[in-house]
Amino acid sequence: MFDVSARTLKILSAVVWYGGCVVLLFKSWALLAEALFLRPDSAWPWGVVVIGVVLGSLKARYLFSGVCEKNLQRIESLEQPKFWQFFRKRFFFFLLVMIVLGISLSRGAHHHYAFLLCVAALDLSIGVALMGSSYMFWKR
Repeated sequence: MFDVSARTLKILSAVVWYGGCVVLLFKSWALLAEALFLRPDSAWPWGVVVIGVVLGSLKARYLFSGVCEKNLQRIESLEQPKFWQFFRKRFFFFLLVMIVLGISLSRGAHHHYAFLLCVAALDLSIGVALMGSSYMFWKR
């Protein structure tokens, strides 16, 4: 009844991966916009963009691509894939923790310039890492 193809699981996995990427990139830009509003003459937000992209690229190459590849291999090895198996249970738990932590950090950062920049750099680097490693979905 809940059986699906490995291809369907890969698509679901890609949707979650890209969804996280889009959300984090928009969130980081919103935080950077608030930082620019607080200090319009500061160059720090643009430095954060550079730092976020560089760190995100490194994460994509050396961390997230491997995680994505392992998940795709796991999906291919499933004998009777179920629609909820596009990630492991612990990944869903980790994702929930990361969402709650991200919301908490963002709320705490409002009106605090340095904290805004730090959270924006974190979100931007993870968003770039997700985008950069997403080629794994197209490679297979």
